[in-house]
Amino acid sequence: MTTTGLPFDDLKPHPQRDAVLGEVHARPFHPLAAPRRLLHFAFMTDAASARADRQALAVFCERQGLPGPGENAKHHRLTLGDMALRWEQHSEFTTYTVDVPGDPARAFFPDPRALPTPFTGLPAPGPLLVAVDLHILPASAHLDLEAVFDPMSLSVAQVVNGDAVAATDFRAVRDGFVRIAVLDRKLDGKAAGALAIRLLEIETYRILALYGLPLAQRLSPSVGTAEQELARISNAMASTEGLESDNRLLEQLTGLAARSEAEATEAAFRFGASRAYDGIVQQRLQAIKEEPYLAYPTISSFLSRRMAPAMRTCQMLQERQADLSRKLTRAANLLRTRVDVEIERQNRDLLHSMNDRARMQLRLQQTVEGLSVAAISYYVVSLGSYVFKALKDLGWLPVDPVIATALFVPVSILGIAVVVRQIRHRFEKS
Repeated sequence: MTTTGLPFDDLKPHPQRDAVLGEVHARPFHPLAAPRRLLHFAFMTDAASARADRQALAVFCERQGLPGPGENAKHHRLTLGDMALRWEQHSEFTTYTVDVPGDPARAFFPDPRALPTPFTGLPAPGPLLVAVDLHILPASAHLDLEAVFDPMSLSVAQVVNGDAVAATDFRAVRDGFVRIAVLDRKLDGKAAGALAIRLLEIETYRILALYGLPLAQRLSPSVGTAEQELARISNAMASTEGLESDNRLLEQLTGLAARSEAEATEAAFRFGASRAYDGIVQQRLQAIKEEPYLAYPTISSFLSRRMAPAMRTCQMLQERQADLSRKLTRAANLLRTRVDVEIERQNRDLLHSMNDRARMQLRLQQTVEGLSVAAISYYVVSLGSYVFKALKDLGWLPVDPVIATALFVPVSILGIAVVVRQIRHRFEKS
């Protein structure tokens, strides 16, 4: 017998191992049997409201004597008699699904707001976005689809390989709920539970996918205005010159780019989420395995006609924002280049002016240097004349002092000039 040599008792699990392993089991299906009625709600929540909602649910469970959700749980289900409540938390929304017995003879009766349920004491965690009334009926139920739903929007399909028929018009009726009817032909409990959850998810994620459309419609005029403003600035760049005008245009362009980037940042998450939710809708539509029913459009065909344009609108606006950002970057770079070139030209002219000034200073310095030599020589010669007169009086000078002074003039000038030049070279080297 061989051993692996691994100290299994000493292995330290990764902190996220349990969360990763449990993710595929986080939202299990629960069996359902017709007749059954599910009231499904989705609320938009942020981190703070999600924490408060978890605490409220825990308090509710404690009052009912039932176990509450775990500290990091994303799903919880509690049962009270023949009723059940399913709670799920997602990244930006929270869902509650109330599971109650249904009336096999009368679909969607009574009104959901009048339906007795022990879960009415739970507070709403945030703004309501989705409300669905799903009724699972036995196949023997005689349901007039066009009387229950709007015939203009009615979508019906055989699902789960023909084991059931699902119908909806995706419209909120007077009570605020979107109705979905399921006629159970031969579903078992698990298949019925899975189908109900997938239909509820289709409606939930459909609404969340379309949640980006109002933002796209709100931002579209702003993007159009920014594009026009960019065109105006570009035309001004072609027709104006000078550092002052370029700086003014660059300031306008920078402000426009800042506003556009702020809007693009605001929309990036929402449009990305809309694409992700739309992908989930398409996955759920594939999972229910639709087939045509009579002459009605299927759920997927109806949604493709209505959702695809909305998704393209969001995608188109995001592409326009990205294209606008690229154009703004190019225009700003061009303007900065023009400003830099103009500044370099001004610096060149300034250097030329400084060179001319330096040359003038050099000429002036040379002139002053010559005058200095003359002035110093004059004083030296004057002093020398006094010396020559004194030497003449003492009898030490054989020539006339005036002649000696005249002969001393070129010598003094030459000597002083040599000394001044040496001093100037010494300062230039230092």
